[in-house]
Amino acid sequence: MPVRNAHWLWLSAAIILLDQITKQLVHRHLDWYEHIAVFPHFNIVHLRNTGVAFSMFSGSSQIIFIGLAIIVSAGILIWLRRNPKGQTLVAVALCLILAGAIGNAIDRAARGYVVDFLDFYWGSWHFAAFNVADTAITIGASLMILDAFLDWRRSRRTGRSAP
Repeated sequence: MPVRNAHWLWLSAAIILLDQITKQLVHRHLDWYEHIAVFPHFNIVHLRNTGVAFSMFSGSSQIIFIGLAIIVSAGILIWLRRNPKGQTLVAVALCLILAGAIGNAIDRAARGYVVDFLDFYWGSWHFAAFNVADTAITIGASLMILDAFLDWRRSRRTGRSAP
């Protein structure tokens, strides 16, 4: 049985490609920890993350993170297959999360770490550097939350429980 929302997988492919191109550019043109000031409060920097969000679990085996990405990706593909065709917001969210998981897994498999390069800061405080894959995951998760909120609002208007 084909994936109902397979036509949205182009979005995942495009994000994975953008993620890998940007990481490769940073990897090739900036030394480790080197940065380029783009505008006030934003730098492009070359960092290597062996952990997950905010470098948690740094030093853990990359095989664990790659395996987790494979499991998450398989789960997302199943969810995408079962998702009703008209639920575009959920399909887009799942494809963004899928792209982020695969994009970072490619880095882990190829390099043993994830290249992070987007550095926002205020004064001496820096938000944890991130990349296109991380951005896709965050936007995808936010869209999932938005969809849940919209379902809740619709169910309150109609007086029935959300699915």
